[in-house]
Amino acid sequence: MTSHVNLAQQVLERVRAEAGPGADAEVTIEDITLGLTRFANSFIHQSVEDTSALVRLRLHLDGRTASGSTTVGDSAGLAALVSRTVAAARLCPPDPLWPGLAGPAPMTVGSEADPAIAAATPADRAARVRAFVDAAGGLQTAGYCSTMLWMLTFANSAGQVAEASTADAVLDGIARDLGADGSTRLSTRRLSELDGAVLGARAAAKARAGVDPVELPPGRYEVVLEPTAVLDLVKNMGVFGFNGKAVHERRSFVELGQAQLDPAITIVDDPVAADAAALPFDFEGTPRRRLTLVDRGVCVALPHDRRSAARAGTTSTGHAVPGGAVWGPFAPNMALLASANGASRPAEVDGPAADAAVADLVASVGRGLLVTDNWYTRVLDPRTLVLTGLTRNGVWLIENGEVTRPVQNLRFTQSYPQALAPGAVLGVGSHAVPVPFGWGSMRAPALRLASWNFTGNASG
Repeated sequence: MTSHVNLAQQVLERVRAEAGPGADAEVTIEDITLGLTRFANSFIHQSVEDTSALVRLRLHLDGRTASGSTTVGDSAGLAALVSRTVAAARLCPPDPLWPGLAGPAPMTVGSEADPAIAAATPADRAARVRAFVDAAGGLQTAGYCSTMLWMLTFANSAGQVAEASTADAVLDGIARDLGADGSTRLSTRRLSELDGAVLGARAAAKARAGVDPVELPPGRYEVVLEPTAVLDLVKNMGVFGFNGKAVHERRSFVELGQAQLDPAITIVDDPVAADAAALPFDFEGTPRRRLTLVDRGVCVALPHDRRSAARAGTTSTGHAVPGGAVWGPFAPNMALLASANGASRPAEVDGPAADAAVADLVASVGRGLLVTDNWYTRVLDPRTLVLTGLTRNGVWLIENGEVTRPVQNLRFTQSYPQALAPGAVLGVGSHAVPVPFGWGSMRAPALRLASWNFTGNASG
């Protein structure tokens, strides 16, 4: 990828010429090369590659703030971006909470993007899809394989300049047997770790194990949530809970310094981990670092951008995202730590180690449910973080420590913090699984929870 630092500096020069030296301006350029191979009915039906560069400008002028963007990177396109953003700033209402710009600061250097992902071809992705389909042993399959190379360039009028790149490869697939679905997915920074045969075989095994499910009545059940289901908890707790803006506005469950979760729960955001598909700075140019959000059940820190940090009387943690003035900061590389050594392990993924970690939790359950995915989850009450959703891609009854029969999908209505409250977490798996998420990737192990509130079944 070609450096875009000079392009960002050109935009700042145009701002100075049009708005004057008193304007605060910051420029981000996202350069993304995405290769996507999709398959359905066990055949590849789409293979596309796309390269795009999005230039964003945020401007604070005479006490007012405005933003604009363009995908037209020539002289005329950049001039138009600056002109309309300056015009918008003069029409916007005053912004008394403007926190100023990030000044020059050193960056933590992350690991380099995998050259194999950068050079990946449609044939490389197709080979992994073929391995997935073949390993499914004749079952109907669907899903996608993608490779992404992402470069972020930042420059502002306070003198901060930064540029870095990362890469990510993903395989996400489903196998179907007589109406039962089994799914697997993996996000990895190394193309060599994307093994379609391992993923396809596991998806097929789960599909076959889900045939002819029984219906169970709604109620509270002890559950073992596989990592894919736990990641839904982590994601929603991040978006609606661990958010400096939401806490300030009293829309979050988080109370700093309080033991709100079980001591078995430690959650970190680690953008500089070796297996994190992340960049070492945020969209305001603030350097990023490992941040512990929950330490053995106690909520100890929050993600902040510059705006939420100013309101909280602290400093930014490097979690600014586009649109953060509305949504607040977000931690896109959260990990609920596995139990084995207090840290997430690298991806062996949905293979023997991951399955063994789930089996260890199942072995201690007298009667409960094994759940693969929480799907179509929606927030009912952000303050207590009550969500409703459905199970998906496999639910099984556990009796006396053994998986005995498949179960039809159930609807649940559950407070996520309550499900992880002190005393409610009966076990944490020893193997964390990474999956893709937006501007990064998230990781989580399986969990054994004392109670999960299922409020509906196939009959209603």
